[in-house]
Amino acid sequence: MAEVVLRDRFEAAGLGELVVVDSTGISDEEHGHPIDRRARTVLVAHGYSAGEGHRARQVRATELPARDLVLAMTATHARSLRRLAADPVIAGRVVMFRSFDPAAPVVAPGEPEHVLDVDDPWYGGPEDFEDCLAQVEAAADGIVAHVRAAL
Repeated sequence: MAEVVLRDRFEAAGLGELVVVDSTGISDEEHGHPIDRRARTVLVAHGYSAGEGHRARQVRATELPARDLVLAMTATHARSLRRLAADPVIAGRVVMFRSFDPAAPVVAPGEPEHVLDVDDPWYGGPEDFEDCLAQVEAAADGIVAHVRAAL
């Protein structure tokens, strides 16, 4: 869902040709699967593309050096990505997705990042996918602004 929303926001900001947005997971359990039908339903209901052609895949350490910004959805994911990166400079590019939401809690260095976790809707119902989308949308404009400033 985050990939679809961010692509949409970067296109709307005129940055779609300059910014590559992709999505990977920490585990390989969903590798090869298309976007979840419940996520697709919520995205379409909110006017987004349905994520056609998307297939889940696991992140590889070799991909991280080419990324300028790596957005983690949970603190557990952030820790895994930083460990996978190994290099402190590359690990420093791992940022919590919700840290760009102006209404999210501010987390000082060294404080637990889990308060910025995007709620995982996987085991929930339609309302959980709606909540997840709302969290993604709340941070998306801040991410676009951050990337625009970096460009």
